[in-house]
Amino acid sequence: MLGGSFGVALLRNGLGAGLVMTVFLLLDRPRMPMERVVRYYALFGGFMTVAYSIWYLLDRQMFVRFAGIMVIPALGSFCIRMSRERLYLSMYKIALGFYFLAVVVFCGVDISRMWFDGSKWVDLGIRVVISGIGILLIVKKIRRSFLESVDILEEEMDLFSVVTLIVSILIAALVAFWPSDHSFSMFNIVRTLVLLIMAGLIQYMMFRMYLHQGREHRYQVEKELMAMNELLLHRQMEMMRESEEESIRIRHDIRHHCRLMEEYIRNKEYDKLLVYVKQYGGDVENDREARISSNETINSILAAYGRYAREEHIRITMDVKTAKHIAVRDIDLVAVLANVVENAIHGCLNGEKKNPEIYLLIVQKGNKLAIQCKNTCIRDLKFQREVSEEGEKHGIGISSIRKVASYYNGETDFFVEGDMFVARILMNIPSND
Repeated sequence: MLGGSFGVALLRNGLGAGLVMTVFLLLDRPRMPMERVVRYYALFGGFMTVAYSIWYLLDRQMFVRFAGIMVIPALGSFCIRMSRERLYLSMYKIALGFYFLAVVVFCGVDISRMWFDGSKWVDLGIRVVISGIGILLIVKKIRRSFLESVDILEEEMDLFSVVTLIVSILIAALVAFWPSDHSFSMFNIVRTLVLLIMAGLIQYMMFRMYLHQGREHRYQVEKELMAMNELLLHRQMEMMRESEEESIRIRHDIRHHCRLMEEYIRNKEYDKLLVYVKQYGGDVENDREARISSNETINSILAAYGRYAREEHIRITMDVKTAKHIAVRDIDLVAVLANVVENAIHGCLNGEKKNPEIYLLIVQKGNKLAIQCKNTCIRDLKFQREVSEEGEKHGIGISSIRKVASYYNGETDFFVEGDMFVARILMNIPSND
């Protein structure tokens, strides 16, 4: 710290608080509308700037020793409260903002002491320039890819890796703010510079590694979904071929029916003709396959997989109540319904029950689409995340379901109840308008 008046301290503290909070907000998905969030950030940042400056005025020595470290609890608690991200991700972004602040303070103070006789205004100018460069770098190069990859990072990063990232970046940043005399020497400058550079490289390399790993996992999910779509198309084509064969048989039989009706008409046997027509109409109605849903996509998916279940001697009961048009992409309906029913079929086949069963309920109410599927499975199956303890892997299918539900701001729940595996999905679908 190069000293200065209350006004200089006010400028320094405002710049520091603004930098940390801007870095956090640029990489955050807040829980409230952005206009309100910016207003709250400005008010809280102004309050903290004044409070820190008063602390500087009352006890300059304690301020110099502890002000930097107090940034994390003071600003961190507010930023975490305003964010809708998971706690560990918010903590990482606070640590990242603190790291940027450490770089700015280190460059401003030491460059000013090294070449400009400790000028306060040079220190402030350097802080402004480096803060601007850092924020511009985040906006142009980091923000978009980070926000697009937040879901991937949440899926791929475990607790150990998050702790490693936070600790590595905090160690480097705390060196610049650790309570000491901060004596000016080339050794201290080189040591701090090396730590800051190494921490930055570690952050970049680990971020790229998790991003690459997450994208590879997404590609696997997409590949699985494409294979499922191909299987669904094959089943539908098979159903179309059978329908065509059935239509040929019907056309062939119609000739015989027409000849018999002509004979009744020729002989003026109208009572027999009426009885025959009624019988024929009843047979046609009985042979017609019941429509599962008024929605074409849902009907096609469930017809194909319902037929697949019956071929495997699985009793399947479907109760579907949806509108004819739903504002859900067809590919998302395939990802959810095809995976749900196919997992249920596999669960029945792997189960030990002699009469396997599947119960599927789909209900749309307003902008809510609820899906519940129950199927027989191994008794007391232990289901943990995507893999059962018996080795039955649901992984990619359930991952696809969760991804689609998340896209529609929905929820998923998978659990075992006795000898029944239960899958529940809730999706918030937009209006058809």
